[in-house]
Amino acid sequence: MRRADRLFSIVQLIRGRRLSTAAWLAERLEVSPRTVYRDVADLQHQGVPIEGEAGVGYRLGRGFDLPPLMFTLDEARALAMATQMASQWLDPALALAASDAMSRVMSVLPASMRAEIEHMPIVAPGSGLEPAVARQLQTLREATQKREVLQIDYEDLRNQHTTRAVWPLGCFYWGTVWTLAAWCENRSDFRSFRVDRIRSIAPADRRFGARAGRTLADMLRQVSAREGGKRHTKAEPPIS
Repeated sequence: MRRADRLFSIVQLIRGRRLSTAAWLAERLEVSPRTVYRDVADLQHQGVPIEGEAGVGYRLGRGFDLPPLMFTLDEARALAMATQMASQWLDPALALAASDAMSRVMSVLPASMRAEIEHMPIVAPGSGLEPAVARQLQTLREATQKREVLQIDYEDLRNQHTTRAVWPLGCFYWGTVWTLAAWCENRSDFRSFRVDRIRSIAPADRRFGARAGRTLADMLRQVSAREGGKRHTKAEPPIS
């Protein structure tokens, strides 16, 4: 990699993270940390507002911007493929946003690269979420972001129906299944619900706060403790 390209890459890597250590940058760029220290010092000397220091990490100061990025062919291919796959498994609003974002990427690509992307021999067939499930997922995601308590009618794996008041904490994708991680007021405990088994959703017209012991971080710590901190070779969704 030419030094000019490496300097540009350093700025791009730093701007994409809250804090980047020299060791991490060196690994990504396949150079020594000493080279990173020298390059960062040169960038700072040239007026690039990189904050931080060796041994701590770097971040880009506010107000600094660069012209629109250009992508390599493989980067554009990866984005196009990821967008195509994700659109099958996202809720309608995010699927549309992903499509719009990819359209913007395509609009700045050279004609030759655009043609390559449009004729990729890799296709993700439209066999993702059922429309009704996708709409449920959007409702759950938006409630999670707004911290809205929901009333759900749920059919579990034994076909038993229950009505729950839940605090939606996060939506998890398991390859072919989405689950809702939540604090269940009825059980006074964390529960996970398969989105495709939620029969109806209604707002409870109230919100919840970040109460200690009932956050997503608390739930993940509980799961980690229950599993003994071990990583499984095949992740399985924890189902209520």
